[in-house]
Amino acid sequence: MRRRDFIQASLAVAAHTAFQVPVVQASPPPRIAYGSAVRGDALVDDFAYRTALVDHCQLVVPEGGLKWEAVRPSEDRFDFYEGDKLLAFADQNGMKMRGHTLIWYAAMPEWTSSIRGGKAAEKALSKHVRTVVGQYKGRIPSWDVINEAIAEDPRGSDYLRPNLWLENMGRGYIETAFRRAEEADPKVQLVINEYDIECVGEQFKNRRDALLRVVRDLRDRDAPIHAVGFQGHLKGQYEIDKEGVSSFVAELKAMDVDVLVTELDVIDNLLPADEKQRDEVIAGRASDLLQAIFDANRPTAILTWGITDRYTWVPMWFTRDDGSPNRPLPLDRDYKAKPLMDVIERFVSRA
Repeated sequence: MRRRDFIQASLAVAAHTAFQVPVVQASPPPRIAYGSAVRGDALVDDFAYRTALVDHCQLVVPEGGLKWEAVRPSEDRFDFYEGDKLLAFADQNGMKMRGHTLIWYAAMPEWTSSIRGGKAAEKALSKHVRTVVGQYKGRIPSWDVINEAIAEDPRGSDYLRPNLWLENMGRGYIETAFRRAEEADPKVQLVINEYDIECVGEQFKNRRDALLRVVRDLRDRDAPIHAVGFQGHLKGQYEIDKEGVSSFVAELKAMDVDVLVTELDVIDNLLPADEKQRDEVIAGRASDLLQAIFDANRPTAILTWGITDRYTWVPMWFTRDDGSPNRPLPLDRDYKAKPLMDVIERFVSRA
């Protein structure tokens, strides 16, 4: 073979070999983490409760253990007992713990009523956020920084809920809280968490619009907001505004703001007495919400506000007239899975 022919043949073989690259299938995205709010007393006293959490959850969040009322018994004292207890349980069982909540209008200790004036309020807010987030730096991956900031029925300029911080610091208290949280842990996901933004009706739409206004303002100021939390305390008698929710999530995505579902349950006091029929409506409402969110963006997590009907806040406010127990959560009072759990499993497994 002439040298030129040999070289050409060698190049042809090399070229053929170079393009025999094995096809690697792209890995599907990991399962979305599912989690539950946890009651501290039940965690200690109820073995079946602990077992259910371990069997079903990758995330936990304290119902009340990290709110001001629990953490700040006095102005000069921080008490992390409840948060530390749940975090230890999570660590022992391969889970992560979310933080809830840094700033909320409720569950405030009596001593905070003495906070007066902008400087005093900013000092108190900053101290609290820096200390609490700093306590769990690198161990809590996500914090509800602001909880329920939107007015019950926002109209015009009155779109924020009155509270200690708004009264003394004005609207800037929200931005201040986010910035202090980032200073304390630059790697944590920072969330604004809100309820009644999911269903059909003018009030729900007004609340979505007001929340979008807050988020847009924070983004315009380059404040470190990373996600919006849909609480998802769904009123079973109302349909989900699927188009409205999807549009809302799409607008957030355009601002590079993620979403997660933080407190899902379905309030069933006005639903049928028949348990099978009721469970089907509950599962359908949750499915509609999750589908509407997924149509615009993939949530970073899905949590319910409790895992079993044995421990739920719903009967305290929404007792059924027929006297039958509420069934708002994925497991019944005997820890048996209901259709709501099937819905959750379907969505957390989606690519």
